[in-house]
Amino acid sequence: MFYCYMSSITYAQLGEKDFVAFVGGPNCAHTLLPPLENLATVEETVVRDKAVESIRSVAESLPGPDVEKHFVPMINRLASGEWFTSRTSACGLFVAAYPNSISTTKTELRTQFKKLGADDTPMVRRAAAGKLGEFAKVVEPASVKQDLIPLFHNLAADEQDSVRLLAVEACAAIATLLQKEEIETLIVPTLRSASSDKSWRVRYMVADKFTDLQKAVGPEVTKSDLVVAFATLLKDPEAEVRAAASNRLKEFCENMQEDYRTEAILNHLMPCIQSLATDANQHVKSALASVIMGLSPIVGKENTIEHLLPLFLTQLKDECPEVRLNIISSLESVNKVIGIGQLSQSLLPAIVELAEDTKWRVRLAIIEYMPLLAEQLGVELFEEKLNSLCMNWLVDNVYAIRHAATLNLQRLVEKFGSQWAQTAILPKVLSMSNDGNYLHRMTTLFAVNVLAEACAANVIVQSMVPVVMEMANDKVANVRFNVAKTIVKLYNRVDDTTVIKEKFVPVLQTMTQDSDVDVQYFASEALTVVNVS
Repeated sequence: MFYCYMSSITYAQLGEKDFVAFVGGPNCAHTLLPPLENLATVEETVVRDKAVESIRSVAESLPGPDVEKHFVPMINRLASGEWFTSRTSACGLFVAAYPNSISTTKTELRTQFKKLGADDTPMVRRAAAGKLGEFAKVVEPASVKQDLIPLFHNLAADEQDSVRLLAVEACAAIATLLQKEEIETLIVPTLRSASSDKSWRVRYMVADKFTDLQKAVGPEVTKSDLVVAFATLLKDPEAEVRAAASNRLKEFCENMQEDYRTEAILNHLMPCIQSLATDANQHVKSALASVIMGLSPIVGKENTIEHLLPLFLTQLKDECPEVRLNIISSLESVNKVIGIGQLSQSLLPAIVELAEDTKWRVRLAIIEYMPLLAEQLGVELFEEKLNSLCMNWLVDNVYAIRHAATLNLQRLVEKFGSQWAQTAILPKVLSMSNDGNYLHRMTTLFAVNVLAEACAANVIVQSMVPVVMEMANDKVANVRFNVAKTIVKLYNRVDDTTVIKEKFVPVLQTMTQDSDVDVQYFASEALTVVNVS
């Protein structure tokens, strides 16, 4: 059974571009259609889909006469097949045949497609609904209005929700082909109906495709109809629909015209947003948190402070870690709007609280944002509010936090300079070399490794080298062999031959006689580098 399935998949690849050449080129490409036609009728959906894809690929190579002689008859056979499998496959082939067909054939193809759209079997109607938008793009505008719009209305009102939701996808494609007045009369009523459909799956599809629909119908329809419809979706009884609409919130607001955008957001959408910020479903809150910060540049400073800041604070304290993470990751966009003064007064206390969050991924997100926050706060405010946090992370229980904390220090030194590091960072880092926990002593070495990249040579010699040399006598072998690795890093940053000959070389030579074989190995490796000169 498995063998037959894999063989079918392999044969379905007959439509690959290179394979047409194997049968004699475009003039013989039609010989590939019969086996692919058989595969387009099989029960396995994956095989049928691959067969349809291959047939469409072959159709690109067919000369015009062969389209009429071989391709269109094949579509007709599939479209009138006894089993629904062949009829579903046929729905995906009309778009490939239509552009290269003569006028009378085009009429036949449209008639055949409409027939499939009214098929007794829901799976066939679903296939027609899924391909309707694609087919409409290759059909003449007059025929779209005459033949496909009525079909669209029928599919959008189908008794099966799986058909109706696919009609929603076709809605955006068809709307792009119509004039403004035609959109208002032919598309908007159906779109309005779909937004309040009895099936949540249809409403979900509307929410998920809402910005595509918005772009298709234009700004005037957005103002008159879509703003209210979008607000309805944000208040939908189903959490999946609310989450899908929330994901599209920022993009929907950005796409609105400026002359009514702020008013629409404050009057129609803000009440919904305030409700979503405390939604009972964490996926809804998380979806909102991922986009809500992006509203700040849209509504401006005053409205951000009045309407959005309270929501940011609420979500920063949310019990769901993902909600907090999504807010933290977007703080930069808010800072650009309200300024660091307002940010430090309103959000910084909450950020400081999150720095000690029980979820390590939340702490990690705060660390990654810290260099940017430091740049915005400036040296004095950073030292006052956040420097102690950066030091505390170095002794966190989670390795990923300790590692991120050392990299964070490097970026801070790059921003504030070596002299700042010597007074504000290094004393705490180097004091950990005497900590009773060997993991903290290891963190000292990791920090020295990365800080050496950002600090001046004189700071390295004065502050780092003495501590590292002392740690060569640590009782834990892991610490000692990491000292050997660190010496290589320092050697690459220091050009003082006295330090190299009087400190690095003697220490490494002693370590080559260490009782631990790993220490011996890494010391020998380091010595070959340091002794090159």
